[in-house]
Amino acid sequence: MKTTILYGFIMMCSLSLLSSTCSHHDDDDGSHDDNRGEIQQVIEQAESGIWRVTSFIDSGQDETNDFIGYNFTFQSNGTVIASNDNNTINGTWSITDSSGSSDDDIDFNMFFNVSDSNKFEDLNDDWDIVSHSQDVIRLRDVSGGNGGIDTLTFERN
Repeated sequence: MKTTILYGFIMMCSLSLLSSTCSHHDDDDGSHDDNRGEIQQVIEQAESGIWRVTSFIDSGQDETNDFIGYNFTFQSNGTVIASNDNNTINGTWSITDSSGSSDDDIDFNMFFNVSDSNKFEDLNDDWDIVSHSQDVIRLRDVSGGNGGIDTLTFERN
């Protein structure tokens, strides 16, 4: 009798483990497939226009004015150009799937090769995409250092 109960318990545990492993694998595949379509949509939206920063909150501090007058062009070759009447700042950008990490977000990555004291350095990050449309892209990042929340909003010109 004890052997039968033990055998039944082992079979239940094995089936439970097998079942959770299979369903987890399916979920990973499904979210990856879903993210590919959304990634392509964000790429097409970003590349189809000239954008401006309408809000940049850095750990509670409104720093939007640092980017007033700059136009951002996200090019298909992975470069981003930020320019105003006096300056042109070149950088890189990409959209990546971070579903392999602790969150299931799609990241909007930007990097400007500038000094730490340059205001564009604050935009260097792998931003989580909060929402996106033809005219607005809203991004968010939780700072690793102090846990502060940064938000960045681009609107099409």
